Amino acid sequence: MSAVIPIQSAGCETLPVKSEKGQREVFCGLTGIIWLHRKVQDAFFLVVGSRTCAHLIQSAAGVMIFAEPRFGTAIIDERDLSGIADANDEIDRVVQELLVRRPDIKLLFLVGSCPSEVIKLDLSRAAQRLSKVHHPQVRVLNYSGSGIETTFTQGEDACLASWVPELVQPVTTSKTLMVVGTLADVVEDQLRTLLHKMGVSQVSFFPPRRSTQLPTIDASTQYILAQPFLADTARCLEAKGAKRIDAPFPLGAKGTTRWLWAVAQNFGVSQALFDEVTKAPRQRAEQSMARHAAQLQGKKIFFFPDSQLEIPLARFVQEELGMTLSEVGTPYLHRQIMAADMALLPPGTRIVEGQDVDKQMDRCKSDQPDLVVCGLGLANPLEAQGFTTKWSIELVFTPIQGYEQAGDLAALFSRPLTRRLKLVA
Repeated sequence: MSAVIPIQSAGCETLPVKSEKGQREVFCGLTGIIWLHRKVQDAFFLVVGSRTCAHLIQSAAGVMIFAEPRFGTAIIDERDLSGIADANDEIDRVVQELLVRRPDIKLLFLVGSCPSEVIKLDLSRAAQRLSKVHHPQVRVLNYSGSGIETTFTQGEDACLASWVPELVQPVTTSKTLMVVGTLADVVEDQLRTLLHKMGVSQVSFFPPRRSTQLPTIDASTQYILAQPFLADTARCLEAKGAKRIDAPFPLGAKGTTRWLWAVAQNFGVSQALFDEVTKAPRQRAEQSMARHAAQLQGKKIFFFPDSQLEIPLARFVQEELGMTLSEVGTPYLHRQIMAADMALLPPGTRIVEGQDVDKQMDRCKSDQPDLVVCGLGLANPLEAQGFTTKWSIELVFTPIQGYEQAGDLAALFSRPLTRRLKLVA
């Protein structure tokens, strides 16, 4: 039997999407530093912000006070706000001290925040100035992680988009594949191995593990997204000539198979070879999910908007775990990027872009779902009202892509229900 699962559109991608505007409950884009600094081993993320920014990142990362991670905060204090000190001079001084202390840094990101944007601090110009000073030892780039208009996963999108201009043209024009989106190293290694077994050998990952190992890009580059929240990065890549491979995201056995098959088709891999390469890992994925699917079958799930992972996750829990979708909320919806996953949602799925938290809470109470996926700010109030919740941020911080992680992904949904049963027993 063929391992390829065709995408049979249920028509959901053509259904109207309800848009809401109102009070939101989301983290800011600074949170993306938590997984980016772990991925790019010679980069440093310097947030120009307040003590609140520093506390947020420190808390989200779970880093002890004596640790020395690859991120930090240049605190904007009263002297900067009153004009007693020149903010640009202060940034130059902090960067100089940082680079002397950490000579391993090859790429420095100046990360804007709500405070730096409110006082109109031009970090883009500062990055250009500092890059000239410290070139060629260190390259300095800038992006905004401000939460004024964005949600937390857009921090990665802004980071990668600012990095795309650094990608250069290859020496040859042979067809290459770029996998775009931060993945855990173990997931990257697994996907690379599967692609190599299929004969797709010219594979790069963006972001790379080291900033000096950047992928090349031109009109012969095919790229595929591994994360769904990279709309700006995708636009930047296409402006440099790269072409996107459209596919559902690699979540679960079926999602990963479709994602790999989309690549295989673009690179001329035969059906027979594809089936041979994917058969064993796909069977392992299905077996690892079976126990969780038995527990989750028929359970109703409600997604609050938080990470932009909601639509691919909804596809996964409905198609592969047998759950019933109550509502799928997402902070932003890029229809092109989400089209393949939306086509697999059942007709009548209620999709909501944006958020009016009061109205959404009312709908959640009315629907009485068995499981609610939401941000940290809503989890405790919902639990207090008797709902079982799953923190959406866990689904971003945990490696969930690919065959070998399918069981772990399913467990993230079954575990809260198991906990609830133990508490009421």
